[in-house]
Amino acid sequence: MTEQSNDFDYKAFLSSVTEQSGVYRMYDGEQTIIYVGKAKDLKSRLSSYFRKDVGSVKTRALVSHIKAIDVTVTHTEGEALILENNYIKKYQPKYNVLLRDDKSYPYLLISSHKHPKLGSHRGGKRTKGEYFGPFPTAGAVWESLRLMQKLFPIRQCEDSYYRARSRPCLQYQLKRCSAPCVGKISDADYQQQVSLARLFLQGKNEQVISSLVSNMEVSSEQLDFENAARYRDQIATLRKVQQQQFVSGTTAELDVIGFHRLKNQACLHLLFIRDQKILGSKSFFPNIPANTSDEEVVEAFISQHYLGEGVDQANIAKEIILPLAFESQKEIAVLLTKQAERDVKLSVNVRSERSRYLKLATTNAENALNVKNSHKESMQARFRDLNNEFELSKPIERLECFDISHTMGQQTIASCVVFNTDGPLKSDYRRYNVHGITPGDDYAAMSFALNKRYSKVTDEDKLPDIVFIDGGKGQLARAETFFADLNITKPPMLIGVAKGESRKPGLETLIMAGSHQLISLPATSPALHLVQHIRDESHRFAIAGHRAKRGKAATKSTLEEIPGIGMKKRQALLKYLGGLQEVKKATVDELMKVPGISKDLATNIFNSLHDN
Repeated sequence: MTEQSNDFDYKAFLSSVTEQSGVYRMYDGEQTIIYVGKAKDLKSRLSSYFRKDVGSVKTRALVSHIKAIDVTVTHTEGEALILENNYIKKYQPKYNVLLRDDKSYPYLLISSHKHPKLGSHRGGKRTKGEYFGPFPTAGAVWESLRLMQKLFPIRQCEDSYYRARSRPCLQYQLKRCSAPCVGKISDADYQQQVSLARLFLQGKNEQVISSLVSNMEVSSEQLDFENAARYRDQIATLRKVQQQQFVSGTTAELDVIGFHRLKNQACLHLLFIRDQKILGSKSFFPNIPANTSDEEVVEAFISQHYLGEGVDQANIAKEIILPLAFESQKEIAVLLTKQAERDVKLSVNVRSERSRYLKLATTNAENALNVKNSHKESMQARFRDLNNEFELSKPIERLECFDISHTMGQQTIASCVVFNTDGPLKSDYRRYNVHGITPGDDYAAMSFALNKRYSKVTDEDKLPDIVFIDGGKGQLARAETFFADLNITKPPMLIGVAKGESRKPGLETLIMAGSHQLISLPATSPALHLVQHIRDESHRFAIAGHRAKRGKAATKSTLEEIPGIGMKKRQALLKYLGGLQEVKKATVDELMKVPGISKDLATNIFNSLHDN
């Protein structure tokens, strides 16, 4: 990179840069961070970007956009690595490899109660008990819980439900719980079942079966044939599960990372191996800048997935199998050991069982990337067909769809979902709490949502190519009026999506704005499938938001809606007066006796509760 190709005065900058370790951030002309990096020697590392013989195309492209650089000095290279990782997650620079994942994995939990509960845990503060996992998906946890119910009659109910029982619940009748809440099982027998469940989750199936066989024989000798039959059935179920058990080995705890790449696309497939079994797997598709090496991709994945803020140390396996080695492998292993508070090993060039696991992970990475590309090609074909149906001169790149959801006019929610040529663009989805309209007026609700979405758009290039309105001519007419008043030069095409007379999928009618011409596409049309997809996604997103709002309203205290009443004052009112009904019955003078409640606030509370 020559000095003439960039107006950034790098010589003046480099003259004052320290030789200590640290992190650097590179900015473009709009003061947006475009790259974050770390260095053991900041001066040496930053100087390498501005040599005349830079061979990397990626580096030349990066340097051509640099308008400013700032640095943060750290005490050690390890600190620099963690800080770099945190900056990448925060700023999402376009020249860094970006991994988008919440890293919050679910666990199975055996709580530490008198009668322990078997349940799930995901994120948040950990309660006392034993954790098993992590599992790659919540579905894997629920499937495991269902299986455990068949094997071990341990309660899975919430503690509040458990404490309130005076007689056995339905789970006891189904023989999926031994009802310790009402004394249907002795404490010793219940703890025995908990111990067996613990051994099963630790992968010690044979030990569990041996214990059950011994119990069955003892019960038979004591002529307790009912208990013997119960143990017999438990053994039979466990053996059946054992026959269905998927891949298992001798290694207790591993994370195995498979890697596959096609040009600027890559997939990293993570196998979770715990207690000698594969609990499941998960595929990751990081954003990769052009001309990024495989080593950079793998290093970025390890750093962003396992290091930094918000990563649960229990997620870090004792050993991580890597598809290839990279430069800072030793430093990251040291940081992982420190973060996990136990030895963590990063392994490459593995053999035997580990090699078979790595091959399995690599095969899954390749398959996942092929499936994703197949879906992408299918989505692009649908976009092309939609383009052809409406004979548009410009290729369609962005679609948006609006829907309204409410219950008899209450808790109205409007949704806006977005599709591009890759499919749903969930980062751009939006929900709007509709207010200030007549309850149940869907037309006004549609106008409200459109105004929220488009009234402040200043760049017309950011408008969608087509806006779908889930509804008939009335909702479409409102959208037409809104965009006519918006006074923009290139308004999006508006299309209403109305259900056919029979309201069956595949018989939707499209209503064109302006002429209100009705168009019925063939049931096999890829364009219709795309319209159905975005309409269904909009409907799902609106209903999910409405249900959440309705559920919150059902549990919301009336006091929360009164201005000036925070959590502490609300608690004081309920505690001092003995509950919400007593608060409603209280006079202004009685309300004033509550600590922290002034005369004006007491009057306001009284008037609000009595609709004055």
